[in-house]
Amino acid sequence: MSAHGWLADTRTSYDAVAESYADLLRDALAGAPFERGILALFAELVHASGGGPVADIGCGPGRITAYLHNLGVEAFGIDLSPAMIDVARRDHPGLRFQVGSMTDLDLTDSSVAGLLAWFSLIHIPDDEVPRVLAHFHRVLRPDGALLLGFHVGDEHRLKTQGYGGHPMKVHVHRRPPDRVAAWLRDAGFTVEAQMLHYPDESTQGAFLFARRRP
Repeated sequence: MSAHGWLADTRTSYDAVAESYADLLRDALAGAPFERGILALFAELVHASGGGPVADIGCGPGRITAYLHNLGVEAFGIDLSPAMIDVARRDHPGLRFQVGSMTDLDLTDSSVAGLLAWFSLIHIPDDEVPRVLAHFHRVLRPDGALLLGFHVGDEHRLKTQGYGGHPMKVHVHRRPPDRVAAWLRDAGFTVEAQMLHYPDESTQGAFLFARRRP
């Protein structure tokens, strides 16, 4: 499938489920103490390096962006789906959200103090990941903090339905943390920590903390 093809399918799929997705996950962090702790650690790393704008890439309806904002982070969100951005702007009117793609990130070089991709890199094919990480490296300030969350495994599947039963056509990629860490190092990052979450193999996630090397 061409890049334009899978990007278009991903955009259309998340446009279709935007409202249902937002309703399903709106209060999810309230029952997720480990995820709240991971986000608090990321916020602390941003503050410790002097603060500044933080990009939530693949922000969806903006729940993570808003949580970081409540932790004192100058967070803004970018998502491929215009419908997701509409929901984010409606639910979080005081925050900044814009439509965009991590494959062609429209941000100025060295313009953000931190960047996170919270289970949004999972839809990017392996051969596109280096280009995405190159954009992340480009827009981060030297020594800027990066947080990636993703599904653990070594497979991909086509998701055809989800979030309220709506039809979808998105590829979901599960990856070993060591592979993602190697990609980060190749892209010019120093990996500082790796955490695994959910011991059940069917739902296991990983979080990698890294910094852009000066």
